[in-house]
Amino acid sequence: MDRLATLQLFVRIVELGSFSRAADGLEIPRATATHAIKALEARLTTRLLERTTRHVQPTLDGKAFYERCVHVLAELDDAESALRNVAANPHGVLRIDMHGTHAMRFVLPRIDEFRRRYPRVDVVVSSGDRLVDLVREGVDCVVRAGTPRDSTLVARPLARMPQLVCASPDYLARFGTPQHPDQLGVHEAVRFFASAGGSDYPFEFLIAGEKRSVDVGGWIAVNDAENYVAAALRGCGLIQVPRFHVEDDLRTGRLIEVLADTPSPDLPLSALYPQGRHLSPRVRIFLDWLTRIYQEEFGAM
Repeated sequence: MDRLATLQLFVRIVELGSFSRAADGLEIPRATATHAIKALEARLTTRLLERTTRHVQPTLDGKAFYERCVHVLAELDDAESALRNVAANPHGVLRIDMHGTHAMRFVLPRIDEFRRRYPRVDVVVSSGDRLVDLVREGVDCVVRAGTPRDSTLVARPLARMPQLVCASPDYLARFGTPQHPDQLGVHEAVRFFASAGGSDYPFEFLIAGEKRSVDVGGWIAVNDAENYVAAALRGCGLIQVPRFHVEDDLRTGRLIEVLADTPSPDLPLSALYPQGRHLSPRVRIFLDWLTRIYQEEFGAM
């Protein structure tokens, strides 16, 4: 038994005057109760209980220890009650970083719902594609698309977003419409790179059930999702993007889907927070709420 369980057992034995009744009440074997108290007395190097065939009562040291145990357990109960109340009614400042597209499309249009449900939580939303130092910048968690690359962060999956490849009618009129990823060598793409540096992100396709990466050249590179789509609209090249981001442009014909017969893999979306950090109640309830938001849009994971 751990130390807390042993203290609870000791208090029950004193209050009931019986090992058997205390063990039954805590649903543990009598032998376990006897061994735990012997170990406690050995650790404290003092006898706590006087045992007879009919009754168990505390020694003088046992009485003093019992009073301290009752106080400690009562304080622990109060602390747990306070934390349960905090968990049910979280408060404080919540700092979240996410792509501006996701903030504008999914989170901010419904943030008033979150506020009505949790009126004591103040929300600070920063937006960007750059890598955030959560600890140094005081950010509770970030929401990012793609496969997490930082092994020091815990990733909580939020959604898998369907993707497609598309381009403007002007671009396709000049370069033609590719029919297979093997034809992309003569095409141009709007290149997308991470703000923290590193290589461009290649296009990815599912071919014969396997993921295949294809590097496509291009003369313009951006590191922001809105600029990525804006460049495609101006005929700067092909882009591979979550479908939701360009639905309006596809519907109006400003962008045209290509390579529809060669599917793009879904793009994972995750909430990231540091390993070893217990989530505060306000972060946990926000992520639970955010998960529901994305499930309504993209379905359960």
